[in-house]
Amino acid sequence: MTATVETNPYLSGNFAPVTNEINAYNLKVIGEIPENLTGIFLRNGPNPQFKPIGNYHWFDGDGMLHGVQIKEGKASYLNRYVRTRGFQLENEAKKTLWTGLLEPPQMDNPYGPSKNTANTALVYHAEQLLALWEGGEPHALTIPTLETIGPYNYDNKLISPFTAHPKVDPITGEMIFFGYSIAEPPYLQYGLISPQGKLLWTVPIDLPIGVMMHDFAITSNYTIFLDLPLTFRPERLQKGQPALQFEPEISARFGILPRQGNNQNIRWFETSPCYIFHTLNAYEEGEEIVLIACRMNSTTVLGQPTNKEIESDIPRLYEWRFHLGTGKVKEQLLCDVPSEFPRVNEQYLGRKTRYGYSGKMADSPYPLFDGIIKHDFDKGDWQIHDFGTQKYGGEAVFAPNPNGTNSDAGWLLTFLHDEKSNSSELVIIDAQDFTSSPVARILIPQRVPYGFHGMWLAQ
Repeated sequence: MTATVETNPYLSGNFAPVTNEINAYNLKVIGEIPENLTGIFLRNGPNPQFKPIGNYHWFDGDGMLHGVQIKEGKASYLNRYVRTRGFQLENEAKKTLWTGLLEPPQMDNPYGPSKNTANTALVYHAEQLLALWEGGEPHALTIPTLETIGPYNYDNKLISPFTAHPKVDPITGEMIFFGYSIAEPPYLQYGLISPQGKLLWTVPIDLPIGVMMHDFAITSNYTIFLDLPLTFRPERLQKGQPALQFEPEISARFGILPRQGNNQNIRWFETSPCYIFHTLNAYEEGEEIVLIACRMNSTTVLGQPTNKEIESDIPRLYEWRFHLGTGKVKEQLLCDVPSEFPRVNEQYLGRKTRYGYSGKMADSPYPLFDGIIKHDFDKGDWQIHDFGTQKYGGEAVFAPNPNGTNSDAGWLLTFLHDEKSNSSELVIIDAQDFTSSPVARILIPQRVPYGFHGMWLAQ
């Protein structure tokens, strides 16, 4: 990506930031909100406070939360910046103080070489809502007002960065996390947080080189790490190349270890080179560990060149089966429709479930989603919910029906933007009547920019 700030597509249209933080009540609803859907839908994403300096990457913007609270068939909306240290310093200076991912680190910046934007995802654990960014510590927030409490480091026990995708075990209540470093060892650290929110331990895991590791997966007894060839090599900088680059000649490695394990009992399985941003789920079946995730042949996420002969940056849903007895790996395509932001009914996280969901990629050079795919793993097929002409959504989050009995009893929620009218709404889709129109459309009184990850927090 070589666009200037003035021409950058991630600063225009519905990628552009919004400037106002508002509260809006009694929102207009088209259709009917399900009577037993009560809680708050939240989504995080990048929203730069000031005009960026240098080349801007979509990952660089300050974190902003958009929330829709639903109760007794009515809905209200609010949006709030995550007021990180970097946000506050730039707010006081009335300008941007840091460059982003497409520029060299600012080693001479008096405030530090990089800014924790807290812009990527959210997790609720031990009665605390956290905004996440994988390069640093989480930030604690209030519910439902979304005010920033401040950095959250588990009583100073957090000794590593904190993934944007920790996993909360729905049975034990534990939160499993990792942190990675691209520049110096330990390149990977692995930790466990008790159901009460106490950080119990962190252990280093050996990697041969620093890699960008965005996500991982858990089963009821195991943790799965993704050592993929998006590598960091400082020597490339001296040649004028990006330090972080995909290396298509290096195999992908998947590390599997018992949840309470460490570097001594991790087992590595090698497969064809690939990159994975997001996992959908994993589970145990006999002697096999099964992983489902969105796989790309390679990635140019930071604008770096790659082998032109390799189809790059097109994610599709795949399954891997790692046999703990024989050490063999089976890799297979599950759905040939390009999709990303995979999700599952989180009551089944780490366990086998029949259904999963992913955002259907639009035919666009930008990360736009024109529908949602419902994957039926028992039948090996899928259905598509189409958003309609020039309407694009984001990650679809599953909200379980508290009275439901099947794993797909519930609703999918996502923000939708209509490019024709430049308007935004929250749609609620019945997961069991998937291809029909949304059961409710909640109209948002200001534009909601495209963003990253969301969550449903039941009342």
